[in-house]
Parts: sequence; structure tokens; C-alpha cells
Amino acid sequence: MRRTPTVGIPLVDTTLTEAPSADPLDVAAESVPPESMARATGVIALGNVASRTLGLAREIILSHLFGAGAAVDAFNLAIIVPRSLYDLLIGGHVNSALVPVLSEYAAHKDRRELWELVNVLLGIVVVALSALVLVLELLAPQVIGLVASDEATPQVIAQATTLLRVTAPALMFLSVFAVVSGLLYALRRFTWPAFASTVFNATIVSVTVLFAGSLGITAAAVGWLLGALAQLALQAPGLRDARLRLRLRGALHHPGVRRIALLYLPVMASLALDVLINRPFSYNLASRTGEGSISYMTWATTLIQFPQGLVAIAISVAILPTLSRQAASGRAASQAFRDTLGRGLRLAIVLIIPAAVGLFVLAEPTIGLIFEHGKFGGGDTAITALALRLYLLGLPFAALDLLLVFAFYARQNTLTPAVIGLVALGAYMAVALGLLRWYSFFALMVADSVKHLVHSSIAAYLLGRNIGGYGGQRLLSTAGRTLFAASVMGVATYGAAQGLNAALPFGGTLAYGAVVTLSGAVGLTVFAAMAAWLRLEEWRWLRALLWRRLRGAH
Repeated sequence: MRRTPTVGIPLVDTTLTEAPSADPLDVAAESVPPESMARATGVIALGNVASRTLGLAREIILSHLFGAGAAVDAFNLAIIVPRSLYDLLIGGHVNSALVPVLSEYAAHKDRRELWELVNVLLGIVVVALSALVLVLELLAPQVIGLVASDEATPQVIAQATTLLRVTAPALMFLSVFAVVSGLLYALRRFTWPAFASTVFNATIVSVTVLFAGSLGITAAAVGWLLGALAQLALQAPGLRDARLRLRLRGALHHPGVRRIALLYLPVMASLALDVLINRPFSYNLASRTGEGSISYMTWATTLIQFPQGLVAIAISVAILPTLSRQAASGRAASQAFRDTLGRGLRLAIVLIIPAAVGLFVLAEPTIGLIFEHGKFGGGDTAITALALRLYLLGLPFAALDLLLVFAFYARQNTLTPAVIGLVALGAYMAVALGLLRWYSFFALMVADSVKHLVHSSIAAYLLGRNIGGYGGQRLLSTAGRTLFAASVMGVATYGAAQGLNAALPFGGTLAYGAVVTLSGAVGLTVFAAMAAWLRLEEWRWLRALLWRRLRGAH
């Protein structure tokens, strides 16, 4: 691998987006170059935003074509089963267990052990999931009966049963994709898995629009199945040098498989806790506070996922393979591990704080632009905006927390984040119950922000103690300067929004769009100027990367 300087703006290290087939790794003693981190983050962020945008388009199309009736209820029941099974059995493995272990195997120049482990994993997945899909096909009525509520009509149950038999095979494609994407992340080939969800949602949208007239809601189920297959097929170019074939002999005794299983047990317990306790607790409390509370929560959560995916998830996924390799290299790479993590945290700080402030200021016009149509009125916009703003208080902590959790995963420690999660869940429940009487369902948003504050604080303390600090990355200085720049940006954005609201001769969606676009542009310009004045090095990384991209395009 070409060595690049770690001071100033280094040359682009292409292995962070498309690793060459040989990929002789030698990062044990050096950290990820800043611009390389920014480049990989940009690729993953672009994929996340495209995927979430198409996911939102999917929901809009379903509501437009079928309304909020029995057909959409049946479709949601039919996809919740394979999706939940995937999340519980396979999906949670990727970042917590698959990538750390596969990254360690990928660090060796002789890749035969890596291919052997991946082939064993594929064999286990194909055999186990084939049996599970067969069970879902044969017992579809009973499975739908378990997940449907008592209020579901016979029509919904019957249609959901039919649709489940269409969507069930997608569980196989999704699971094989999880193993393949984990391999590509371990090889630091981010492009193909980054855009997998985009292809998945685009396929659902296309098939639904094209065939809804003839197939009805079944078109969405077919799109879901084909989307799962399409995102798996998209990974083929990234596997050009892989030696993949199914292998079952000795699969359960393979040391890599045992390590992955042991790493995933705490994660699976956390997921089960979230599904069985946290979500029912939250929805139960929200349902007690009046009609529409759950919907307001859902809409606010949908919006906050955009900056979370754009910043936290993108950076975390970008640095996880390198952190995993550095952690596996032992003491020789300890400083490199701290530097890589520290730079990831700094980049997250410089991006997530202005994103949170900007969305906080423009919450109402943003929600109005996206949702204020038909029966969704101005009152709904105001309530959803307040819910979103309360969620945003915890967004910076949530973003940094994800990087810290991934750092634990890179060190092949999944137990500590799971235990911290129990403490944070206790704080969430205590705050929610304590404030519900006075603040209605808004107590849940406050509790969520407190949960992220508690989790990130404990994680930062324990991880810092274990690794001996964060590499002298001046995190507090970066946070302070970024917060000051974002505050000035927020004031400028608010002033621009107020001026536009008073000056625009029209209202409705067009007015919301103008306020969001023009005020957002003012805010971005002000933040860029403040970042340059305050000499935020992380902003310089991004600016240099963008400038290189623009020059390359011409």
C-alpha cells in the first residue's frame, strides 16, 4: 500500500474506497490519512442519503397508491417477519462481529484463510436460512397470526399470508448479502455495499410503480424480493478476486466462526432487549398520550436519521475495518488506533454539530416541505417540529457514541457496549416515566437525548481508560470551536428564515422550499467562513477533498 503523510493534507489513499486486489496491508503502525477518511466517509454518506431518500419515496408511493388501508397493513406484516429475523440473526453481525474478525484475517497477505472463513460462513448461512425460509413458506398463516394484532381483519391476515410467501425468500438474499458486505468492508471496498440499500429501495419503487396496476400490493412484495436480490448482485464487481464457494465441512468448529458467534451473543441480547422491552415500552407510553403521538414520533425519527446516516454511520463504517486491523496488531498499532479513532471523532464533531443546529433552526419549514400535504396540517408540523428539536438535543452524543461503540467492536469487545446499553436504557425509562405526566409524549424525546448522553459519556470514559486516551486529538478544542461556529451559523440561518417568511409573497410548499434552500445556503456559507477563521482543520480536509473532486470532474 502506498504510504501517505499524516500531517497536513495527504494524497488520496484509494484503498479506503476501492482496495486493489492484492491489498498488502501495512497500517499497523500508522493511522488513516485524514483525506482518505473523508473520502470513504463521503462515499458511504452518499449511499446512506440516497437510500433514505428512496426509502421515503417508497413510503410516499405506497400511501399514494394504496392509502392507509388493509393492503399496506398486509404488506407491512409480510415484510416485518423476514426483516426482523434478518436484523436479529444476521444483520447485527456485520459491524459487531463479521467486520472485526474478517478484517483481522484480511490483514494477512496470504488470503487463503480469509476465503476459507467466508466460504464456511456462506455455507452455514445458505443451509440454515434455506430451512428457515421453508418453514416460513409452510407455516405462513401461523406466523402472520403471531405477529398480527387482535384488531387485524381476516382480509388483512389472508393477504399478509400470501405476501409473506413472496417476501420470505428475500431473507436468504439479505443474509448472503450480509456476509458478502462484511467481506467487502473488511477489504476496505466501500463503494458497492454503500449503495446496496439504494438499489434495494430503487427496485421496490420501480417495481411497485410499474406493476401496481396489474398486481396491486403484491407488486410491492415482489419489488422487496427483487430488491434483496439486486443489492446482492451489485456486490459482484467488488468480489472480482474472491475465491468463494460454499463449504460445510467442519464449519461449526472453525475458530473464526466460534469467535464471531461469541462476539455476537451480547449484541443479540441487546437487540432482543430493544425489540421486547424498549420498543413496546416507548409505544405503550406514547399511546397513552393521545391520538397521533406515535405518528409524530415516527415522522421526527425519520428526519433525524438523515444526519445520523450522513455523519455517524458513514464515519463509523469507514474507519471500522482499519480500527479492527490496528487493534489486532497489538501494542505496535496502539497509537495508530488512537489517532484513527480521534480523527474520526473530530470529523464527526465538525459535521454533526452544525447539522443538528441547522435542522433545529429549520425544523418547521423542513417538516412542512416534506409532510404538510393533504390531511397533514400546520398544527401537525408544529408538533412534529418540537419532537424533532427535542431529539436533536441528543444527536451529537448519539453520533459520537456510535463511533465509540464501533471502536469497542474493533477491539472485539461487544460485552461492554451491551452492559452500557442496559444502564442507558434504565436512564431512558426513568426520565420518560418521570416527565410523562408533565410533558406528554415529548418526555420520550427528552429521555432519548438523556439516554445518548449517558451512553456516550460512559463509553468515552471506559474506552479512553482502556486505550490510554484519544491520541492527543484536541477533541474538546474542536468541539468548542465548532459549537461557536455553529451558533453563529444558527443565528444567521434564523435571521434569514425570518426575513424570507416576511418577504415571500406566496406560501405553502413553495415557500417552505424557498426558506429551507435559501436559509440553509446562508447558514452553510456562514459556517464555512467561521470554520476557516477558527482554523478548523477537519473542515479543511473536506474542502480539499471537494476541491480535488471538482478539479477531477473538469
